[in-house]
Parts: sequence; structure tokens; C-alpha cells
Amino acid sequence: MTSRRNFVKNSLALGLAAPLLPAAAPATPLPPPAAPAAWKHWVWTNPDLKDSEAQLAARYRKYYEAGIRGIFFEADSEKHFRAAKAQKLEAHRWIWTMNRGEKSLLAAHPEWYAVSRKGESCATNPPYVDYYRWLCPSREEVKQYLEQDYAAALKKDYVDGIHLDYVRFCDVILPVNLWDKYKIVQTSELPEYDFCYCPVCKAAYKTEHGIDIDTVQYPEASPSWRAFRYQRVNEVVRRLTAVARAARKSITAAVFPTPDIAHRNVKQDWVNWNITAVCPMIYHGFYKENVAWIGQAVAEGVQALNGKFPLYAGLFLPDFKNEAEVQQGIENALRNGAAGVSLFGEVSDGTLLALKTASAKVTPRGK
Repeated sequence: MTSRRNFVKNSLALGLAAPLLPAAAPATPLPPPAAPAAWKHWVWTNPDLKDSEAQLAARYRKYYEAGIRGIFFEADSEKHFRAAKAQKLEAHRWIWTMNRGEKSLLAAHPEWYAVSRKGESCATNPPYVDYYRWLCPSREEVKQYLEQDYAAALKKDYVDGIHLDYVRFCDVILPVNLWDKYKIVQTSELPEYDFCYCPVCKAAYKTEHGIDIDTVQYPEASPSWRAFRYQRVNEVVRRLTAVARAARKSITAAVFPTPDIAHRNVKQDWVNWNITAVCPMIYHGFYKENVAWIGQAVAEGVQALNGKFPLYAGLFLPDFKNEAEVQQGIENALRNGAAGVSLFGEVSDGTLLALKTASAKVTPRGK
């Protein structure tokens, strides 16, 4: 089973830095997407190298028959990618972006890591869990390092696109369902979880706004400081989008469930990106919401995007009590404007039947 987001599942690796790339050309704006002729569904997974060719062919054939059209693979396995493509599925490489704890990078460039308002670096004092090692998005070296990493993945002929994850700041506020686990009450932004206050961020903010953030009594309440950090991550996404466009391949992202939650919890501004599509993680159980909330969250995102690019609703299968609830959640997403769903968890035959049934009951908009 996938290792994706052990932090959020249980409670909530890469090599040496490659030569730096020159800055990529600005991305070309995309035309608004047409209404879907049919639903397009996705699966997030971590390829199991023990899978046989026969197993993969059978699995991916079932996926396609149920309406799944693409897979986000958390690791690079040519066998899995090609097996998916042989069954007419898109195969995308899913890579963590700002949360990068590879030992070689930590050892070579500890100065690249984000610093909390408390003054602690993610390189030495990771928040919440040991693998939360967040890079600083203001540093040019970081942006070039990421460009090189994603460009290397896109060069492979069996990779149809890249999928960004952890493309944000660290969670300054966790989903409410995790507060008990960590014995934290986050009704305010606590200094040890508020990022980034490194010298590069402080200097860039002072240059742009004429304010020394260290002199601000309540920096967490500053609108300009908040917007500054949105823009830091937006620039990382712009640079990676340019890399994908240069390779003539798609770029998608896993993001927080609604624009408001993304802004408030992780300083993520995904509505203002120019990517191919977005997959908000509408994990209703994490927010102590019921299945109906999935439709509400989708509607908020679709309205904010206003046709800029498709939204695929990310669903966390362990949050559902049974397959009937899975079907209800999928229908809620599709009826409120999602172009499809992206599934995380054990995709059983029952899940595939729920997906197929829900897709047949709802007509795509514009049909």
C-alpha cells in the first residue's frame, strides 16, 4: 500500500543535488478547459515492485473499465508506468516539492531549509514529525534544485506528466481531527509551526514592503506578510510549470481541500496557479465533516477557479464507512463541478463499482 502522507494517515530519497538549471522561460497561459465529455478519474499509489506483469495488466484493465484514466505514482517504476500506459492510462510521476528530507540534501545544504518564527530550522528541528523537512521557497538555489529534479523525471518517455505534492509551507494549523493526537490546540498560529523566517525571506520581504518583519508585534496577523508567502510558493509553481511546458507534458498538484483552508492552514494559493489540473485533498474525516461536505468543498474550489483548469476531488477512502458512502462522496463531487475524483487508499472491486455507478448517475456539465 502507498506510503503517501504517513503523517496524516497515522495521525494526521533522492540523491545528491544535480547541477543547477538556468531559469526556465515564463509559462504560456492555457486556454480555459472545455466541459468534460466524460469523467476522468485518478488514483494515487506507490508502486509495489513485487507486482507481476500479469497482476498489473489485470489491475489497470479494471481501473480503465471503471473510468479511471490516470495514475499518480509516488515512486519511479518503469514497469508500473508502462503497464498502466498499456491499458490506456496516463502515468504521472508524483514528487514531493517543498518537503524534502533526503539525507544528502540535509547534509550538503542545511541553510536551504525553512526557519520557524521560533527561530528553529526544519533541518535540525522538524515540526510534528521527523520527515517534515521543509525547504525555503525564497531561495534561488532551491528553485533551481527543484527544476532540475522535475526536469529529470519529465525526460523519461514513459512519464506523461508530473504531480506536485507538499507544494506549500508547513501546516501552521493541522486539520482539527489531528489536534488530539499531537496534544495541540491550534486556534491560533503558534510560533514553532509558522514559517518561513529565514534571513532570505526576511530580506526579500523588507525589500518588497519596506518592513522588517522582526519589528512587527504580531507577524501572523500581517496581511502583507501572509501574501508575501503565498507569492513565494506561487513562484516555485510558476518555475516548475515552465519546466513541464518545455517538456510538453502536464503538471498537476495535490493541494489542500478549499482555497480558504489552503490559505489559512498552509499558506497555499492554488487558485492563482497556471497548472494543468488540481486535486484538492477533500479528506472529510480529517476536518470532522460528513460526506456531504465533499460537495461543498468542490463547489468552493470550482467557483474560485472559474474554469481556469479542471478540479479532481481527492477522496481518502479510509474515511468512508462503506462502499455506499464512497459512491455518495463521488456523486457529491461530480454534481458540484469536479471533472472527476482522485482516490487514495485501497481501491477494491467494491470501490471500482461505486466509482462506475456514481459516474453513470451524474451527467458531465455541458453534455
